[in-house]
Amino acid sequence: MKRVRVEASLSYDVLIEKGLLADAGRYIKDIAKGKTAVIISETNVFPLYGDILKNTLIKEGFEVLSFVFPAGEESKNTETLVSLWEFLAENHITRSDTLVALGGGVTGDLTGFAAATFLRGIRYVGIPTTLLSMVDSSVGGKTAVDLKGGKNLAGAFYQPSLVLIDPETLDTLPESIFSDGMAEVIKYGMINLPDFLKKLEENYDISDIIEISVKDKRDIVAVDEKDTGIRQLLNFGHTPAHSVELLSDFTISHGSAVAIGMVIMTKASVKAGLCEESALGILLSLLRKYSLPEELVFSPESIADAALNDKKRSGDTITLVIPEKAGLCTLKKFPVSEVYSFISGAWEK
Repeated sequence: MKRVRVEASLSYDVLIEKGLLADAGRYIKDIAKGKTAVIISETNVFPLYGDILKNTLIKEGFEVLSFVFPAGEESKNTETLVSLWEFLAENHITRSDTLVALGGGVTGDLTGFAAATFLRGIRYVGIPTTLLSMVDSSVGGKTAVDLKGGKNLAGAFYQPSLVLIDPETLDTLPESIFSDGMAEVIKYGMINLPDFLKKLEENYDISDIIEISVKDKRDIVAVDEKDTGIRQLLNFGHTPAHSVELLSDFTISHGSAVAIGMVIMTKASVKAGLCEESALGILLSLLRKYSLPEELVFSPESIADAALNDKKRSGDTITLVIPEKAGLCTLKKFPVSEVYSFISGAWEK
């Protein structure tokens, strides 16, 4: 078993092992105080893994409840959040009980925010079932729901008590969903792991890829848990990506949007003379290998306009993650008035 210790405002373990889901109850019991566990999942994942998780929890003496919501980013909203709060209240969930997020990033974000706010905070465990959530959203304590004005605009920093990763759950993923996760994996290589980029060009063990990604995020979060400095590097490509998601009415997946966002930022940085041109070639090669999009969608005007609602905006400036070369990104503040001219460079030949 691989074990990654995350040191933050609440320290916890990320355990990685094939077949771990069937034994999840034993590990959850070690961190739980009460005897009630609430499985929070969605309509695609729960039929696949809900009974396995429920049975292992019952085996360890838990009373198990389930809250299952419609799958999809469109469910990560205040309406679903309120329904979850009401469910927890109606079932008399207490601060000693445990929420268990079973699913991808939407499930983890929703569960984490509910845990942060219900009764002013109860513990939760993350069991991510997509590659994207395994390597990114399940670690670091960012929780949120979407608003009409943009993605993840209402949320809290709230760490899980435990994260359990079973790579075997990836076996049931459609290829497109697996590729989504690889966008976030490539992101780690682009921001500060040049040797990792070379590894991704070759054959690899998925557990190793997950461990390397989680450790990189762990190290960054340990320095900047509240996302005021170096942690913003993890948002490489995400500012335009969130614009792409919003403009597409979330019909473009998060991973695909991140891939497009990384292309926009890298092309724009090369055009502005801030980035080595070879970085773009390396990025495009990896995106093609993992069947991720590289075509620019929407107009630079619409991307820039939507980006101004991004959480990284502060008054009249916005912080963007700029690649300087493959494996090295930096943070650069731009006046809001210059965002369009910079981003539009990605569309220029």
